[in-house]
Amino acid sequence: MPLNKKSPCKVNLLLNILGRRDDGFHELETVMQPVDFCDELVFERGGNGIRFSCSEKNLPTDSRNLVFRAAEKFFAAARISDGVRIHLQKKIPLAAGLGGGSGDAATTLLALNELFDGPLPSDELHEIAAALGSDVPFFLQNKAALALGRGEKIQPLDEFSALAGKAFLLIHPGFGISTPWAYQNLARFPEVLNGRLGRAEELIAKLRANDWSGAAGCFYNSLEAPAFEKFPILMLYQEFLLANGARAALMSGSGSATFAIAENAATAESLAEKFKSRFGQNGWMAVAES
Repeated sequence: MPLNKKSPCKVNLLLNILGRRDDGFHELETVMQPVDFCDELVFERGGNGIRFSCSEKNLPTDSRNLVFRAAEKFFAAARISDGVRIHLQKKIPLAAGLGGGSGDAATTLLALNELFDGPLPSDELHEIAAALGSDVPFFLQNKAALALGRGEKIQPLDEFSALAGKAFLLIHPGFGISTPWAYQNLARFPEVLNGRLGRAEELIAKLRANDWSGAAGCFYNSLEAPAFEKFPILMLYQEFLLANGARAALMSGSGSATFAIAENAATAESLAEKFKSRFGQNGWMAVAES
């Protein structure tokens, strides 16, 4: 019987780069929030090897795809020789900073472990996830989290009081931003490359206390510096959203998606209509709950 799974996206409520590490990665602190807008995956045992298909024709369906690599690593670690069919219905936009690919990889690990009766313990799944990508371990759980290191060290957090009942307006401008490009160009912004430690705890404290006046100045993303220089329209998006009632607006991850936090879903829908009236119908937009 097929196993159907939804794979949510995420936004970075804060992404603070703390410097470049000796291993080539960047040390960071980030606060990630799951958002209920999902890709959908179907898993079914049978056949030989990994047979992977995807609704998005621009995505490869071989080992260049994170879902395929996650399945490969799972079967190798679990020493399973059975086959599996996987289909990905892609809804989260590509190169958006919303973690679509990372979430799909994590969902694949969890689903295969369920489908094959739990051969791998959670710590081994986490190890595989971290090897696949820095954001992948976050999606092995379903809560907001503080992520440290290069993003793979996950500390789950209780629901933020300030986000109760709120909705997210997600906006993709129709172009992507390469994550490697974003990090490489941080070198031109030394004050951003070497950020101030502690921003994450400050934001977490404000959101826990439902202190929106204090939290407003704590939303932060180091990668906006190179992104805004190359794509100033993203800064205009944020200015418009904040001027029209958004509680907060920020670029997620390395971009190019911008998100706004609205009082509720109806307010987010209204904000979306205002945004389309100002910037047109190009790109992609969705309203989702946290």
